[in-house]
Amino acid sequence: MLNYGDVVILMPQNFSQIQYVIGDDSIVANMSRSPAFPLFDDQLIDYLESVSKILLQSADAKLYPDVITFAFWCRKASVKGLKKPYADITNRIGRGVVFHIAPSNVAVNFAYSLVAGLLSGNANIVRLPSKTFPQVGIICSAFAQALNEKIKPFICLLQYGHEQQITDYLSGICDTRIIWGGDQTISTIRQSPLKARATEITFADRYSFCVINVEAYLNSQMQKNVAQGFFNDTYLTDQNACTSSRVVVWLGERVKEAQSVFWSNLHELVQEKYTLQPVQAISKYLAFCKHAASSSSVHLESKADNLIFRVKLDNLTETDIDYIFNSGYFIEYEANSLDDTLPLCSSSCQTLSYFGLDNNILKQFVMAARPRGIDRIVPIGKTMDFSLTWDGYDLIRSLSREIEIN
Repeated sequence: MLNYGDVVILMPQNFSQIQYVIGDDSIVANMSRSPAFPLFDDQLIDYLESVSKILLQSADAKLYPDVITFAFWCRKASVKGLKKPYADITNRIGRGVVFHIAPSNVAVNFAYSLVAGLLSGNANIVRLPSKTFPQVGIICSAFAQALNEKIKPFICLLQYGHEQQITDYLSGICDTRIIWGGDQTISTIRQSPLKARATEITFADRYSFCVINVEAYLNSQMQKNVAQGFFNDTYLTDQNACTSSRVVVWLGERVKEAQSVFWSNLHELVQEKYTLQPVQAISKYLAFCKHAASSSSVHLESKADNLIFRVKLDNLTETDIDYIFNSGYFIEYEANSLDDTLPLCSSSCQTLSYFGLDNNILKQFVMAARPRGIDRIVPIGKTMDFSLTWDGYDLIRSLSREIEIN
């Protein structure tokens, strides 16, 4: 039993159910006593620079583009750039202990979440993905190799099953809980109470869509680059990431011509780099049947194989979002303007990716329409690039507190 002020926290009777990758029972038990860092502390930046160097020199890491992307993102020069928007903040330190629950479907998400917790000055307990990813082991190894005595009390990476008693304990000692993983995960984790002053950040089930300006695309010399970027946005995570586009909206007159070029270029990549399992092929057809049964405006586009499954809509409604799917399943719609995409822009909509649209036009659209959703607008190929502002949360400010000094 641990005492924190007036709060009594019962420790799990058996910590053997926890598998530690970095840290141990005593690190966890003493985290609340570790003084918080100020934002972007030099010691933390130097530590992340060491992690970055280890990964960039690792032959294993070079096999995984998402690991190398993370390594470049957390190097010192990059972090200095991330710091610039917060340069004028003073008298602000971490909230204390952050308990991160990583999603099971994105390999490197846990690392970005951990870095956000560190740069905002906190000690961090990270529950790693339950699914086995080689990338997780590679990144954890780098974090462990770079660890020093000053940083050691601020990082604990662990795994455990569905033991609520452990979640109760870790939730009970944290000052902020971050839940990645969708509505059901959030509902389950919320059965474990937080301290009265603790805060919570949740990343619920979201979906994303992209918009392609037909004329700009057909006149572009980057058509294959666009296909590669779209492949990275979607197929690398089997469209399971919230950032992955599920709907493709075409703006312009020469839609058929643009579609022919775009899907052909994408198909070459998918044939080379993606493996479709039989159960996925069947599931995609069942998803289409359910959608088609709901509306007469749903049509299956002709296809050479099942690697790319295209579903055309004559009309776009809010209910069409209920039928989005993954594994290379794309809903298509031909629009006259960005305003026609508003049925997609519910509060569950996360990212709008685009090609051939002017930033000013995009800004005017969101400020005039003021949609309930869309927290990010990025070019195609950049949807998975992590930012310290995510799903509308400024993570640095949300994970820290300001000390008023008059």
